[in-house]
Amino acid sequence: MRTAIMTDTNSGITVEEGKKAGIYVLPMPVIIEQKCYLEGVDITHRQLYDAMLSDKELSSSQPSPGDVMAMWDTILSEGYDEIVYIPMSSGLSGSCQNAILLAQEYDSKVLVVDNHRISVTLMESVYDAKCLADKGLSGEEIKKTLEESAYQASIYITVNSLKYLLKGGRITPSAAAIANILNIKPVLTIQGEKLDLITKVRGMKQGERKMIESLKADISSRFSDIPAKRLRVATAGTFDKPEEAERWKNMVQEAFPESDVYYMPLSCSIACHVGVGAVGIGAIVIQERS
Repeated sequence: MRTAIMTDTNSGITVEEGKKAGIYVLPMPVIIEQKCYLEGVDITHRQLYDAMLSDKELSSSQPSPGDVMAMWDTILSEGYDEIVYIPMSSGLSGSCQNAILLAQEYDSKVLVVDNHRISVTLMESVYDAKCLADKGLSGEEIKKTLEESAYQASIYITVNSLKYLLKGGRITPSAAAIANILNIKPVLTIQGEKLDLITKVRGMKQGERKMIESLKADISSRFSDIPAKRLRVATAGTFDKPEEAERWKNMVQEAFPESDVYYMPLSCSIACHVGVGAVGIGAIVIQERS
């Protein structure tokens, strides 16, 4: 049985990277000034950041049912017997639940995985799925493995501007005004479901230190029995300048010398909610990979 692996660009995997790895990637839409763009197809991170810095009206959007089903039809027409589709967490978007409903039209040929992840944690799940498929596991076995290990990951993020959290209704206008005056930054976490506030700090530097401290605590407690080769530490962000991304990656590498830390830009859809200058870090337990 041939099993295809599919995700969307909220995993951080680009369409081109997916092609090289044998993974199908659905580009996610973003809306700028009422015009729809597809990530990596007709808009880049740089173009999105420029739109934000120019204060243009923008938002994220779910992929259309037609686009999702068209990709499934294409994959099946290429000779695959089944598809394992791994979208972003159902706790953060309705696109996962919508995909589950659409999959009912495919007679068990499409299996939608909800392993409650996004960005670097979702990316590692997708590569786990591809590895398991290459080993000959069925779609049902892959889905079961990913959903059972869904909560073996942590993400922390600090935003530089509260503008987009305010727009999304996550904070009140009065709280945002006070925070801006006092240079208060929220430190947020995703431990499997929704975005939650863990603390507030003064300035981005304190936010970065708090995230590193929190991730170290997770590794020494929640992930203490995980072999080093199965634990990945990753950084992410929406940095305006490449040197800032490199600085953050190097800072985290120094904090976790036993890990091979990497950096990945947050997807355009995520950037629409956190703005330019957001900083993220994550730890992910991966499957055994040959």
